[in-house]
This record gives sequence, C-alpha cells and structure tokens, in this order.
Amino acid sequence: MLKIERFICNPIRENTYVVSDETNECVIVDCGAYFPEERKAVVSYIRGNKLTPKHLIATHGHIDHNFGNNTIFDEFGLKVEAHVDEKPLMESLPEQAEQFCHIELEYEMPAVGRYLSASDVIQFGNHTFTILETPGHSPGGVFYYCKEENVAFSGDTLFQHSVGRTDLQGGSMFLLIQSLRMISQLPDQTKILPGHGEATTIGEEETSNPYLDR
Repeated sequence: MLKIERFICNPIRENTYVVSDETNECVIVDCGAYFPEERKAVVSYIRGNKLTPKHLIATHGHIDHNFGNNTIFDEFGLKVEAHVDEKPLMESLPEQAEQFCHIELEYEMPAVGRYLSASDVIQFGNHTFTILETPGHSPGGVFYYCKEENVAFSGDTLFQHSVGRTDLQGGSMFLLIQSLRMISQLPDQTKILPGHGEATTIGEEETSNPYLDR
C-alpha cells in the first residue's frame, strides 16, 4: 500500500509528494521545495522514516515543480527524470525562476538524469508508475499513474474543478482537451493528486469540471 506525504512549497504553493510503500523505498514527485525550511522538511521526512529514495520525477518542466532538485541530488544522489519533450524547459529552469518568480537562483541545477517517454515505467518497492502523456499545459506534461492503487499524479494538467493554464511556452488548449479526454477513461475512483490544490477523483471531475465536458 502506498503512503503519500504532501509538502506545500515555494511562493506558488506547489505540491511536492514523497511516495513510499512497505519496502521503505520511495519516489519524490515534483520537488518544488525552495525555502530552507521546505527543503529541510522533505529531507527530514525521508530520513526520519528511514526511506530509500529511488527516483526523483517531474510531471513537467516548470520551475515551481523543480526548485528543490539540487537538494535531492545533494542529499540522495538522484537526478530528476522528466519527459523528453520537456527538455527545453528543463534546460531553462534558472531563466524561468527569474522570469516567473523574480528569483535569481544561487545554486546550479543538476542535469536531468533521464528523459522519459510513454514506454518507460518508474519502479520502486512493490509498485510501478506508468507514464501517461498529457501535453497541453506544457509539451511533455505527464501523469504518473499507479494502476494497482488507483492513484495518479497529474502535475498541472488537471486540478480540482479546473485545469492548468495553456498560455505559457509550448502550451496548447487543443492538446490539453485531447489529454483530458484520454485521462477521463481512467476509472472513476482514480484519485488525482495535482501539482497545486487539493486531491480529487476522475469521477468528481467528470461531474464538476467544465473542461472534461468538452
């Protein structure tokens, strides 16, 4: 059974998740920890629960979901993994910090460890995440979906009763709607853990999210 811990991070209140199971192996999803206390909280949780991080994965390449990549690399030796179509964004994280958050990074971002595609899987402990390609908010945005637990990490593709913006570099409302039609085929009880805000389910969004009616 998965244990999922959420940390609300950085000025944009992004959701960082540490996901573990009974083996004490874990993955970190979207490490947006920026302030020192946020970085300390994530690391202390992992060490305090004697977890072994196996992957650092990003749902997409926007800076608010990647502020803390250097801390995870420094503490646990993991480099971030992201979809190959996010390469331009992943290579421009310092510029994004200045453009969107007016923050000049005082540290170097580690290089991406692995670029992913839909055929890849993320394995840890007794669990596997498959990759659902969900472009629209960004070119290579993805869901990380755990079928056996009926849970998906949606990044900024799908929020509770809303969706991510499409007016940033590489965004497309047409592609976002196509992605939403695809993920709406997931079971209604699938729990959605978004990049911002509260958790929801596919069933709830099908009845209350206007973008899933298109």
